[in-house]
Amino acid sequence: MTSLNENLARAQIRARLGDAHERRLGHQLARAHRVSRKAEQAARRTRDSLAGV
Repeated sequence: MTSLNENLARAQIRARLGDAHERRLGHQLARAHRVSRKAEQAARRTRDSLAGV
């Protein structure tokens, strides 16, 4: 039989892992937004360059 302290420790570890996972997802989403924004800017510069603006 596991002790109450072991169960508490497992619950805390699961919570920390969940928090870390959410932070990673947030960072990945922010990175994807930055990459997308840079790609849009590059496409706009290319269009403007080809249009002779």
